[in-house]
Amino acid sequence: MQTILGCYFFHQEIPYTATRHLVTLKDGDQIALHDDRPQKWQPNDPVALLVHGLGGSHKSGYMQRCAKKLNAHGVRVFRMDLRGCGAGIGLARQLCHAGRSQDVGEIIADINSRCLNSPLAVIGFSMGANMVLKLAGEWQCDAPENVVGVMGVAPPVDLNVCCTHVETVLRGVYDRSFVQGMKNYIALRQRSTPDVLTPEIPFGVSKIRDFDSHITAPLSGFANAIDYYAQASSGPYLEKIRIPTLIVTAKDDPIVPVVAFQDSKLSPFVRLIVADGGGHLGYIAARSKDADCRWLDWRVVDWTLSRMPGHLATAHWQVMQARVKTHPGVQHSV
Repeated sequence: MQTILGCYFFHQEIPYTATRHLVTLKDGDQIALHDDRPQKWQPNDPVALLVHGLGGSHKSGYMQRCAKKLNAHGVRVFRMDLRGCGAGIGLARQLCHAGRSQDVGEIIADINSRCLNSPLAVIGFSMGANMVLKLAGEWQCDAPENVVGVMGVAPPVDLNVCCTHVETVLRGVYDRSFVQGMKNYIALRQRSTPDVLTPEIPFGVSKIRDFDSHITAPLSGFANAIDYYAQASSGPYLEKIRIPTLIVTAKDDPIVPVVAFQDSKLSPFVRLIVADGGGHLGYIAARSKDADCRWLDWRVVDWTLSRMPGHLATAHWQVMQARVKTHPGVQHSV
């Protein structure tokens, strides 16, 4: 219920006012980056990067809401369209997949060239969260000096476990829905880049695992789906993280089961919060001390401000701690 309500209800389209940048990656593909800059933002002021999930874009509700709320607190926000997604459709020849953490790394380098010396918080959602956590683990002790922290919301840290789980929930409803979305994406990709050959999707493919076997793995250089899941999952990288990191997930997430975290060793720099309710990117509260029912948006704001140097950090971190402890829908474990 949280997942469905979060996706289809309580959603308000926010007017697009961002400046669009096209970032050329090292392999020649381009990514669309959307720059939401507060009117009073100055060099050295806080910056945040938001990375969406599978089937999403810079226009996803959680991306728009968090950008607007962070802007209201003076944070300049960059919303990243993953490779070939959103405004970047037709600009990439390579396929997007859950393991493309280096894409996020190259976008961070581009942001740093635009915002010299600004403290940067990196926030990923779902598949985007898997990417940013994997990147943080790959960095180990070599993260850019201005990156003050990483936050992952509902990350599929074990892609194999998540695929197995999604096959069983509601008799595979989510599985079929994701696959249909990916089929539509592949058809759009073929129309926008007709010279890029894509293997034909066999008739009857209705599971993510089968789609990854026939499309994602061969197009991305993996031996098969199992090889893809093993190399792209962020779970093995969580113990290597050496920058402050927050992971938020929910016990009732129909896409990412809590068991996915059981085989992952967490670095002392990683804090895991497991909410009793929230579904997958739903996180709706019936009543709250927050300004609206989207309680996770405010956790993103609080955490981001808490990571920034200066007088904002202590005050907003105290607010976040109080909200986590008192909110009826949020109980955490580490």
